[in-house]
Amino acid sequence: MRYPLVLFFLTVLSLPAAAAEMKSEYTDIDFEKSCSSFSANQEGGDFANFVCPGWRGYPVVYYTGDLRESVFYGFPPAGGDTVWESFSAFNSTAPKIEWRIEVDGDRQVPIAAIHRWSVSSDPDDSEKKTEVLVVEKVGQIGVGEGCTVGLVVASGNPKANETARKIADEQVRDFACGADERVVVSGDVALPDFDRQEN
Repeated sequence: MRYPLVLFFLTVLSLPAAAAEMKSEYTDIDFEKSCSSFSANQEGGDFANFVCPGWRGYPVVYYTGDLRESVFYGFPPAGGDTVWESFSAFNSTAPKIEWRIEVDGDRQVPIAAIHRWSVSSDPDDSEKKTEVLVVEKVGQIGVGEGCTVGLVVASGNPKANETARKIADEQVRDFACGADERVVVSGDVALPDFDRQEN
């Protein structure tokens, strides 16, 4: 009688796939030693663009201008066009990037990057900064979709790193850039204004 065997296979096929393991790995950006400039203002302006090594061959692309940065993590779309995403106020990024890696057997893919930004919180006092953890979707080869998924104010928030990892692990995979609303966690300190400028 074959029914029990058929039922067994149907039961196995209906079980949810085991969730891939997630882990963190870290890389550091050193503009002087490991990054290459691919465009800059030749007339003495303050904008310049750089490509830097990220996690295992995944690039990190910096667009800078007017004391602000926009960063793309991973492989940009065909043609290299990316969207400017940055805080309205003067800002800068820390050198260390946390990558959230999806591990499935021998396969490891960085699906998210978590990067700490320092954002000016007082135009009259350059020393006053708000720290924000920016959670980014990493652009994959042949896909190129990457964008900001979450913003977690780290100033005054001892659980900021934990919260950012949770957003990375639970929101990034299915996040539609330009359509879905970013996750914002601000706590007692207000989130600085953040812009996405579509081409």
